[in-house]
Amino acid sequence: MSTKPDFDEFVVMRSPRLLRTAFLLTHDWAMAEDLLQASLTRAWFAWRRIDGDPEPYVRKILANTYASWWRRRWTSERPVAEVPEDGVPATDPHALVDVRDELWRSLGRLPKRQRLVLVLRYFEDLSEAEVAEVMQCSIGTVKSQASKALTKLRLDDSLGATV
Repeated sequence: MSTKPDFDEFVVMRSPRLLRTAFLLTHDWAMAEDLLQASLTRAWFAWRRIDGDPEPYVRKILANTYASWWRRRWTSERPVAEVPEDGVPATDPHALVDVRDELWRSLGRLPKRQRLVLVLRYFEDLSEAEVAEVMQCSIGTVKSQASKALTKLRLDDSLGATV
């Protein structure tokens, strides 16, 4: 039987992974740090009530905090200094980085709920049941949101044949 770590130990050990999740959701390091800080603050107040491994509980707090933030904030297209060029030559040594960047941008254009499903399911490698638990929805909702998100990524012209 494993014992629950104290809060300070948990923060030291699990913050990097939780920060990565927050960044994948927000696409902004400063916002990710704010999201993680707000989530850890909420977790600190509930720490005594958490049984077992606290990471799923804190991840659920992170997802709920993120969801409440995006309900309040207007997110739209963001202007860029230069219009990206279509097609990257295969000999370009930076082509992979450019493709990865465009995938991140495309992920950022997805609706927040679909992005949350993809991040938890494919980047955090959670099962459909674990994602459903974090999002407090059914497994069917997780499946349909993932399917819709992947379809949108496949149809995203800026990705070309990369997905």
